[in-house]
Amino acid sequence: MPQYADIVLPLAQPAYTFAVPEGLTLREGQAVAVRFGPRNRFCTGIVWRLHERRPDFPRIKSVQRILYDEPLLSAPQRRLWEWIASYYMCSVGEVMRCALPSLMKPSGDTEEEFSEEEFRPRMESYVSLAPELGGEEAFHEVCERLERRAPRQYEALLEIASAGDETRISTGEVARRLLQADSTVLHTLERKGLIRRTAHERTVERGGSTFRLPQLSPHQQQALDTLRAQFAAGRSTALLQGITGSGKTEIYIHLIAEVLARGGDVLLLVPEIALTAQLIERMERIFGSRVTAYHSKLTNRRRTETYLRLSRSQGGEFVVGVRSSIFLPLKHLQLIVVDEEHDASYKQVDPAPRYNARDCAVVMARLTGGRTLLGSATPSLESWSNAASGKYGKAVLNERYGEARLPVVYISDTLRAARRGERHAHFNKLLLDKIGETLQRGEQVMLFQNRRGFSPYVECTECGWTARCPNCNVTLTYHKSGRKLVCHYCGHTEEVPAKCPSCRVTDVVPVGFGTEKIEEEIARIFPEARVARLDRDSVTSERAFNAIIDDFAARRTDILVGTQMITKGFDFAGVSLVGILNADNLLNNPDFRAAERAFQLMMQVSGRAGRRGDGGEVVIQTGDPTNPVIRQVATGDYEAMVRTQLAERQQFFYPPYARLTSLTLRHRDPETLRSGVMELAQRLRVRFGRRVLGPMTPPVDRIRGEYLVGLLLKIESGASSARARELLGAELKSFSENPACRAITVVVDVDPQ
Repeated sequence: MPQYADIVLPLAQPAYTFAVPEGLTLREGQAVAVRFGPRNRFCTGIVWRLHERRPDFPRIKSVQRILYDEPLLSAPQRRLWEWIASYYMCSVGEVMRCALPSLMKPSGDTEEEFSEEEFRPRMESYVSLAPELGGEEAFHEVCERLERRAPRQYEALLEIASAGDETRISTGEVARRLLQADSTVLHTLERKGLIRRTAHERTVERGGSTFRLPQLSPHQQQALDTLRAQFAAGRSTALLQGITGSGKTEIYIHLIAEVLARGGDVLLLVPEIALTAQLIERMERIFGSRVTAYHSKLTNRRRTETYLRLSRSQGGEFVVGVRSSIFLPLKHLQLIVVDEEHDASYKQVDPAPRYNARDCAVVMARLTGGRTLLGSATPSLESWSNAASGKYGKAVLNERYGEARLPVVYISDTLRAARRGERHAHFNKLLLDKIGETLQRGEQVMLFQNRRGFSPYVECTECGWTARCPNCNVTLTYHKSGRKLVCHYCGHTEEVPAKCPSCRVTDVVPVGFGTEKIEEEIARIFPEARVARLDRDSVTSERAFNAIIDDFAARRTDILVGTQMITKGFDFAGVSLVGILNADNLLNNPDFRAAERAFQLMMQVSGRAGRRGDGGEVVIQTGDPTNPVIRQVATGDYEAMVRTQLAERQQFFYPPYARLTSLTLRHRDPETLRSGVMELAQRLRVRFGRRVLGPMTPPVDRIRGEYLVGLLLKIESGASSARARELLGAELKSFSENPACRAITVVVDVDPQ
């Protein structure tokens, strides 16, 4: 019987059926080369399903050839891709486009072009003794001859034979890069027939299963025992809630070691690349070469090599990575740890699939029969509710590790300080006094400002003109280094005008402040202090990031100014003071999660202070010192924040009491967009009634020349979200088939963050 294969291509399209040529044996999950489209381009596809049902087409193209030795996807991985496509309302092809490294998806107009793009693993040169020298007598005879006549050849032969152990004669292969011998000497030995050279794909040696684990405190041991008991009882997901500095990582390490000792795989997810360097260094001290890093700052080749190596692994792998690591082919996955599980960075915004890696981790662990551990000092309200209802297990750490105490929090009123003349530049007197005292003691300071650049915008003091992006409805941010105005939405850049373009009378001046301005001002106030900045502009590469962090960890820097990048996961022994410069900016966002996010961010950055010995200090500058969230941060009362926010969300029908789906419509013509969104809103209200909100104009309503308008669908948590997605998908399909609306782009975001 002829065989057919449903092939997934990296496109926003369904799977296409191809014929399997006679004599070609395919397996599901395998990568293949196919010819696709009117131009008959060579593309990479994944064999999704094999069957014998011929499609109802007169002509069916055939699979060209197989790529790679082994299938790229296991059955659980394919099921995860299908779940992501279904839940986040996209195609499996879009999941493929996101999940596989770019070098694994070659394409070309011709076979030659395709082959040129095709990934080829790096080959490494290996050296071994010739078989004739396998016997001890023959080997010593050659060595005696070379020692007298060619001492360099003798040394090289001895080095190859010993392979790192001078007392042992080895006939095994040695990687060329590990040898001190000169290439000319090795070439001479090869010509004489004394050694052989071969080339193999470079491999990574895995370490043993003996690890030096950290000692746990009684509270940590109790939390670990609780988690073990819950996992043993069949619970697949558990929440570890521990205050900053309580030692959650030590508990992770013990659970990871148990899985690796059994030969299972572990995935440790972190929200930011910024966290991986310090965490990987710590994990390597315990787990050695078992640790594999995976994030976007690695080269395409490195990511591809990692993916292929893991696809062939027999288990015992430990990967530390960001959200895209959820797609790695860990075939023996037994534990996924999601550190800082509340962080919004786990949610992909663009392009599709707009997935949340935390939720995917929970699903993936269930598919593989593994376990998921969610860790946070300030869990998301959704995870907290799941633990409170018994859906997730839970363990709590409410004491800092060792002798460390929680920092003392001071609330500094910026309006009162301004009235009293106690405000200098963007710093209240209280904060400046505390910085001075900290520096005198030889300790370090971290200053948090959640806005990069020098200032949010420039303004003419005469006529009020501000520089705006020509493509987006947003002001341009002023970056003093390079004297540039930059749009943080589309990347548009222009020079700062010499005179106001509107009135031509006066210069424009920066208004407000970002991290760049804070760095400049704090260096001027404390000229003896060594100041550094950590944000997206200063971190141009992994090397630049590591240099900033290493200098601060080694106390070669006294004050570190930064955005959210400094709030998460870092453990600096010398930091005793943290300043939060504009808490109001965190709270005054048009988002139902604003209060929760502000609390989480301020608690996270506060937790960087006083992690050794005496507790540190935190100064929060705010124009609204009576704000409940500010007060809750000052007292560290997470439970009070939860009660307040859950009461509001229940009243206004927001998560966890409802599931949200955001629809953003885009078009260059505002009139076409307005009529289109009104039609779609009407269609959806017929299906969903009052569950549909909008149309709504977002705060930034034009990006890259396209106007934006939004709709929001709220589905009560007890209703079937799968049925809601099915109905929504049908309406969107009908909407896209309307000729008047076909040009309107509709972006669907399930569970928007």
